[in-house]
Amino acid sequence: MDTVRTRFAPSPTGFMHIGNLRTALYAFLFARANNGKFILRIEDTDRERFIEGAVDVIFSTLKKAGLTHDEGPDVGGDFGPYIQSERKEIYTKYAKKLVELGGAYYCFCSKERLEELADDKGVKKYDKHCLKLTKSEIEAKLAAGESYVIRQNIPEHGKTGYTDLVFGEIELDCADLEDNILLKSDGMPTYNFANVVDDHLMAITHVIRGSEYLSSTPKYNLIYDSFGWQRPAYIHLPVIMKDAARKLSKRYGDANFEDFIHKGYLAEAIVNYIALLGWSPKENREKFTLDELIARFSVDGLNNSPAIFDEAKLKWLNAQYVKELSPEDFLEVSKPYFAETAKKYAITKLAPLTQPRVEILSEIGALWAFLDSYDGVDAALYENKKQKADRATAKEALKALIPLLSGISEWTQQSLHDAVMAFAEASPLKKGQLLWPLRIAVTNRESTPGGAFEMLDILGKDESLRRLNSALAALAE
Repeated sequence: MDTVRTRFAPSPTGFMHIGNLRTALYAFLFARANNGKFILRIEDTDRERFIEGAVDVIFSTLKKAGLTHDEGPDVGGDFGPYIQSERKEIYTKYAKKLVELGGAYYCFCSKERLEELADDKGVKKYDKHCLKLTKSEIEAKLAAGESYVIRQNIPEHGKTGYTDLVFGEIELDCADLEDNILLKSDGMPTYNFANVVDDHLMAITHVIRGSEYLSSTPKYNLIYDSFGWQRPAYIHLPVIMKDAARKLSKRYGDANFEDFIHKGYLAEAIVNYIALLGWSPKENREKFTLDELIARFSVDGLNNSPAIFDEAKLKWLNAQYVKELSPEDFLEVSKPYFAETAKKYAITKLAPLTQPRVEILSEIGALWAFLDSYDGVDAALYENKKQKADRATAKEALKALIPLLSGISEWTQQSLHDAVMAFAEASPLKKGQLLWPLRIAVTNRESTPGGAFEMLDILGKDESLRRLNSALAALAE
């Protein structure tokens, strides 16, 4: 059996869509699972849609996702160039060869004539007009420098089909297919032609792409057949839906890999989740490392039903990854999300309290917002039936605790704990009646990432006492 060779061939037109990343992931997993090669090819022939910097986004995304390619523009290989715009002469050569073989022909039709081909519904289908030109007529037009394209010559009758490894048998009537342009007037190829030539010359054995190409693949196969080339195996992937009615799309937001990274999802969690959008490992678990996905990936686990992108599920999975990070790794990945907070407070104290309490890293800001923003206390928060606390007990607690805390020289969790617990033993107030208003007074939060002593320690002595005195003054009003 030939060495398995898969490819990921994105167009540099912006950020990496989740659907594109899943295609890259499956091509990567299939190659690795079969001891094959994974190739990166940049399909940049559509210059109108080309976006500066988009190629760097492709490299960056694949790197963050852990999808290392064996051949590509940046690492080289035996089948380059791996950027289509650098292969123009190759496409011209093969387009003219296809004309000689009868699989394509020169078309000199003007835009005006093409516009006239539209039917009552505005649908245009080329009528093979230039296929009737004689060899001498064609040579004369070429010699005169007339502008031309090269079109595919699709049979007018019969059927064409193939077997997809996911969707099964696909068959179309040739009469329903159009003689699409293969080589444009500027000499650049269309996707229809370039991907066939490149896949053949790069010895791609398995073409893995979205199901939107199911109906156009028969046209590609006719090109293979005209050249006498072996067709690759096809693995078309089901569409990813935002919900039952809508595809995941840029217009709805959060359709790009970088969108999720910026929201605080970990790359490993995103890759794990999208691996499950259309593929089943056939075991009762959902969390897999990349190596585990490679070991389990197979075509028979793919299905042809649309996959629903459930962000709540992704968030849950991301939380598992966050919780399993080492303290050192969590500290590193969480730093950007502490922002201004990090300039005033020690992240080394915040991080351990944060890690078990966030599902995505962007939740960190809201979790610790009370550190940077304090405008007094909502008096209603002092009311707590479980702790048997209210405004009166809060006032009594703060009046007793402020002098006690003011006298503590070594401001640490342990010293704060020891002093308050010793005071509580002799106090008529219960521990909850002391600790609840103490924490509320310095945070103005019913729920905080840690207890009273941890919050006091983080805020520091001066800021803690400032807030406690402010809270007491408000209670006295």
